[in-house]
Amino acid sequence: MWAVIATIFVCRDSIQQSTSAALSRMAATSVSFVLCLAYLIFLPFHTWALVLLIGLSALAATLIGRPGDAVTAAITTTVIMVVAAVSPQHAWQQPILRFIDTVIGVVVGMAAAWLSVRAIRPQGSPNR
Repeated sequence: MWAVIATIFVCRDSIQQSTSAALSRMAATSVSFVLCLAYLIFLPFHTWALVLLIGLSALAATLIGRPGDAVTAAITTTVIMVVAAVSPQHAWQQPILRFIDTVIGVVVGMAAAWLSVRAIRPQGSPNR
């Protein structure tokens, strides 16, 4: 499911828009990945940790110069932590799995955008 969401997030009207969306998605996912993995390696899911990590992921995205990715980072953190709560055994694997899912979705989304722009639209299309 997470790979499909990333694909939808990335597939846009032009290669330039898709590339920008892909970079945004990867930046937000990377922030969430680092924070959640660092937490889940040492500690199990707790509600207070979910709240703290959501805030930290939004703050981190803003501090690295990507304030537009703060919401996506917070959503990604929420998904990772909720899945870790539902499946507490090996919860530390969830950030890794969601990162891999996102990479797959970004690649598929970029391929779909490229196909849409290059193969499906007529040669004179203004969105190339």
